Amino acid sequence: MTTLAQDHDCLLLDLDGTVLRGQEATTGAVETLATVEARTLYVTNNASRAPDEVAQHLIELGFTAAAADVVTSGQSAARLLAAQLPSGSNVLVIGTDSLAAEVRDAGLKSVRMFSDDPVAVIQGHSPETGWADLAEAALAIRSGALWVAANVDRTLPSERGLLPGNGSMVAALRTATDQEPQVAGKPEPTLLNDALSRGQFDSPLVVGDRLDTDIAGANAAGLDSLLVLSGAARLRDVAFAAPAERPTFLASDLTGLLAPGLRLDGAADELVEVTGDAGIRIRGDGDRSRLLRSVVVAAWAALSAGRALSDDARMWRRLEDRLGIGSASSESAS
Repeated sequence: MTTLAQDHDCLLLDLDGTVLRGQEATTGAVETLATVEARTLYVTNNASRAPDEVAQHLIELGFTAAAADVVTSGQSAARLLAAQLPSGSNVLVIGTDSLAAEVRDAGLKSVRMFSDDPVAVIQGHSPETGWADLAEAALAIRSGALWVAANVDRTLPSERGLLPGNGSMVAALRTATDQEPQVAGKPEPTLLNDALSRGQFDSPLVVGDRLDTDIAGANAAGLDSLLVLSGAARLRDVAFAAPAERPTFLASDLTGLLAPGLRLDGAADELVEVTGDAGIRIRGDGDRSRLLRSVVVAAWAALSAGRALSDDARMWRRLEDRLGIGSASSESAS
């Protein structure tokens, strides 16, 4: 039987929460990716660093990577703007110098102040973004500037837990301006399509840790997906996921790529049951991949049938403990 990685010729890998958390690789990630033969592309919603910086960070953590293997939402956001603006247009950058460089590479001029008469605003994650930066952007957006957000991830996984992501800053501007940005990153398909344009692939697989971006983006692009429970999403989140955010496959971490792919469709099996008090009970033995599938498929079947299903966090944590799934954070992402 082939493994999940062997069944796909391209892996579109999210970074934060999937491949790494801050300055640490996720469990088994380095060893797993060293063995796969599929083309590996690192597709990140994080626009804070340039592709060569991302590649260097991956190399420092033990991965094999080059700048050409990295696709960022900053690149996609700059291209999205360039397609709508005359060359040389002033764009107010809310983000890092790397994001400003992407704007310039797209043939536009990066500025930092509303007084520079920007016709557009581009917003990406930066830990240095403050009130003064958001104020400049709010003035520009309220004056009619086109607004593009690199991504709308509410949180950013780190080795310390979940931190505020670019989506939290986008939410502040949304509140201040009553406007909605165009979004370049996942869940919009733009970033994934940009990644796929780097080769000819018959069976790509999107791999990520977030239901609302990675998985929703894969579904929007019509691609198979693997959700890993090493970042933002927890098992409870998957059980209650809306159909548009349901993954094709599920694993505790990237080592799941080396196991056979068990699709999360079809009928539930005898390993798991939804009890009369709306709980989940594992009543059979099996490897972790099969038990994970059984839990989620049973939950989805119960919800589809209109049955009650407990959302008690303690029950779901006990299930994760039973399945040997470590929690990357104490906060749910959904």
